[in-house]
Amino acid sequence: MSRRPSRSASRDGAPPRLRRVFLLSPAQVNGVRAGYLLDPRARFPLARQFHREGLPVAEVFSFTSGLYFRGKITYAARFARPDLGDVVRIITTNAGLVEPELRLTPEGLEAFGSVDIDPADPRYAEPLRRDASALAARLADDGVAVLLGSIATGKYRDLLLDCFGERLLFPPDFVGRGDMSRGGLLLRAARDGVELPYTPVAGAVYRGKRPPRLAPLPRPAAGARTRERPGPQPPGTMR
Repeated sequence: MSRRPSRSASRDGAPPRLRRVFLLSPAQVNGVRAGYLLDPRARFPLARQFHREGLPVAEVFSFTSGLYFRGKITYAARFARPDLGDVVRIITTNAGLVEPELRLTPEGLEAFGSVDIDPADPRYAEPLRRDASALAARLADDGVAVLLGSIATGKYRDLLLDCFGERLLFPPDFVGRGDMSRGGLLLRAARDGVELPYTPVAGAVYRGKRPPRLAPLPRPAAGARTRERPGPQPPGTMR
């Protein structure tokens, strides 16, 4: 059994050591769903709230990206243990790693959409490297970072490997799956309370044979309440 790292600050005032850092790959912010949310004429409740007071970045990304990001944030919230030294961070295009609760405004979402996820672009790479390096320095001796995202692309994989090295892990069940399949896998794991296994990204097989299709998630019973937000509505539509 691994020991629990101490979460108390050191005598010199340094932040507490971290056991696990869940890193969520970024969501699509230039698609149709983001356009619905950004439209100042939109009348569905989520858009009106977004323009009035902003929304947590996790909620915005769940709306713009749909199943995949919803799976990532649901899984991380289910298995991250802040009381044991776990944190959740979301990769962004121009602000490095941010907390899911960070309030995002329409101007902030538009700024995300103005920068590509390109390691050659310092507007993307420098904030991400800064924040990843700071978190890596705070990891306990047995601490790890868990990447919830595809490792088939080097857009964030290689930079995070530079910062975390062999302590950067990912779910090997992701290999060969598309975005929707990974999202469904994460939602099932969160629903069942069974955390996926992890393996180091360094030396892993980045691409593989497509696994069997997942069985559909059961639909909620008739009349059951869900936490789903209403889907995107055309501008001017009243829900």
